Amino acid sequence: MQKLKDFIKKYYEGLAYLFFGGVATLLNLVVFAVFQAAFGTDFATGLGNVLDNILCILFAYWTNRTFVFKSTNKGKAALAEFGQFVSCRIATMVMDQLIIWLGVSVLGPAVRFAAADPKLWAMGVKLFSQVVVILSNYVFSKLFIFKKK
Repeated sequence: MQKLKDFIKKYYEGLAYLFFGGVATLLNLVVFAVFQAAFGTDFATGLGNVLDNILCILFAYWTNRTFVFKSTNKGKAALAEFGQFVSCRIATMVMDQLIIWLGVSVLGPAVRFAAADPKLWAMGVKLFSQVVVILSNYVFSKLFIFKKK
């Protein structure tokens, strides 16, 4: 039991980031699926994806600040931290949107020709995009936003 506690203590930040990143990714995929079911793939991959990302950015900021990096910044420093976080997440949101556009709008028609389900394909592209986004977000968070002073 002590070895497990030592392992968790040693790797807490990475484990916590994986856990809360997983929860944020699950939220992102669920909201995407709800938008796709309710309003169609075109909405889910367009405006719905942007709205989905905004919701997940706010959730991720709170969990990263509170549980992962345990930021104690207050006042102007906390505001600057939030601004950096949102700026980096907007960059990865653009990356997400670009991957989805390329995967669904550019590659999607060729896949549809091969008889793949367009909704399933769009969800697969979204899942792939989330892997790229999670890795990018961790680097941004670790190196630029919640860096230890």
